[in-house]
Amino acid sequence: MAGTGIESQMENASCLVTGGAGFIGSHLCQILLEKGYLVYCLDNLLTGNISNIKPLEKNLSFRFFKTDITKDKWLRYFNNKKVNYIYHLASPASPPQYRRYSIETLLVNSLGTYNLLQLSKASGSRFLLASTSEVYGDPQEHPQKESYFGFVNPVGIRACYDESKRFAEAITMEYYRKYKLDIRIIRIFNTYGPNMQVTDGRVISNFITQAISGQSLTIYGSGRQTRSFCYVSDMVGGLIKAMEVKQTTGKILNLGNPEEVTIRNLADLILVLTGSSSKIVKLNKRFQDDPEKRKPDITLAKKLLGFHPQISLNEGLKISIDYFRNL
Repeated sequence: MAGTGIESQMENASCLVTGGAGFIGSHLCQILLEKGYLVYCLDNLLTGNISNIKPLEKNLSFRFFKTDITKDKWLRYFNNKKVNYIYHLASPASPPQYRRYSIETLLVNSLGTYNLLQLSKASGSRFLLASTSEVYGDPQEHPQKESYFGFVNPVGIRACYDESKRFAEAITMEYYRKYKLDIRIIRIFNTYGPNMQVTDGRVISNFITQAISGQSLTIYGSGRQTRSFCYVSDMVGGLIKAMEVKQTTGKILNLGNPEEVTIRNLADLILVLTGSSSKIVKLNKRFQDDPEKRKPDITLAKKLLGFHPQISLNEGLKISIDYFRNL
């Protein structure tokens, strides 16, 4: 489209989405289908949920493959198929998930990323790596800019996720430098909304399910630690723009909502929105190196993508509460 920096969608263009049955991935697949793409969804269902993509299976432009991208067998299917865009979202993403599947997390972000970059190289695909704000660790800079190198424990209990994502970024950048691949790296900050798993261990899903079931809301630590929460539709819109805008080639961008809130205030807000009389209980930190602050600097995303989150925390939480109540 002239003047926007966003390329016109190619006729019959195809997208490959790894982790496509996961929380963000399933929403991404849905929007890509609505935009007219052929969508290949790859997921081994380790942490993804088949129910997230059930509504998509009726669409003739949707293809689901239950497969492990750390193996190279699945690559054979795409040997003679043109893949225009690769969205690499596959990885356990919440602390309980990546602690339970620590080795799998390390492998999907290393071998899995390598396999996808090889496919991108062979097919000339544009490539987007879904990285994470966790590459900043427990940050000494606030808010976090893309230029910040982070403060990360390379052998800590969270390292299986933090360090494997840092490796994924490093190998992606080497393919850009060495092979001139059309890549972009997106550091995703806390995201929430429908299709989150009840048991994924994320703070919003924990608080909502505890509130609506009458259980005490459990805060790990002081409650003064902060997070910035982005509603999933805003995140997916940002990911698609980052893929489609040519100016993002070789760039690293933060995506998230810079509205910062303490965990205690989040718990209080969810109690109000659910009408729950649950109590709040403080427990010791669950994980070593749990970051005290998290807030994205999205100046670059605003400049290159026109990225401005639209859904307020209040509005997004109301939708999420309705979703969990209807499960």
